[in-house]
Amino acid sequence: MSRIFITGSSDGLGLLSAQALANRGHQVFLHARNPKRADDARSACPQATGCFIGDLSSTEETRSLASQLNEAGPWDAIIHNAGVMRGGESTFAINTLAPYLLTCLISPPPRRYVFLSSSMHQGGDVTLRDIERCSYSDSKLHNVMLAFWFSRHFGSQVACNSMDPGWVPTKMGGSGAPDDINAAVDTYVMLAEGSRAAEGQTGKYWYQCRERTFKSAASDKQKQDQLIGLLHGKSGVQPPG
Repeated sequence: MSRIFITGSSDGLGLLSAQALANRGHQVFLHARNPKRADDARSACPQATGCFIGDLSSTEETRSLASQLNEAGPWDAIIHNAGVMRGGESTFAINTLAPYLLTCLISPPPRRYVFLSSSMHQGGDVTLRDIERCSYSDSKLHNVMLAFWFSRHFGSQVACNSMDPGWVPTKMGGSGAPDDINAAVDTYVMLAEGSRAAEGQTGKYWYQCRERTFKSAASDKQKQDQLIGLLHGKSGVQPPG
């Protein structure tokens, strides 16, 4: 049995994955941005062990969330699932900066991190210009780069992987989305458990439980270092050393 925390798990894929992991006997902790959403999450996933509250668009609340997680730890897996599509500063704060902050501030680190990306990362801007006004595609590229950088930093001690859940029928994806939502949830479960094809794997990009090719620029170590440097500079939070 693992202790697993999932950001943005009051609905959508985060909630479905929480339900699936809890049904497999894991201690699952939910996350919501406010008390009302937390109540909704607990009602939808009563088998969850608990629910943390924090607005990831706020650096202060994200720091507070990290402190709460440290008090409640240690953790086996953390899934950076929360994300928005609207673009601009909120996309940067939630999709890019929040997973950086939580990964830097949680100590000891969990055994596994999962960073949620998207096939849309292929259209992301690798120049990292004007990062605080990034598009959704830019932020999903950042997520792959973060997974790869932290995988390099932690080595074999912490598995850091990214995944594409596909274009699935959720509130974000729309009812007509063509991909298999069950395959997406199964990939969350596999990476959170570090089981099956993911056993012993780190620094990989996954889709439907299989490794998938990614934008080649995401593996550029200098670009990864540049991204980490920018996030350090903008947040004041040092990467783990």
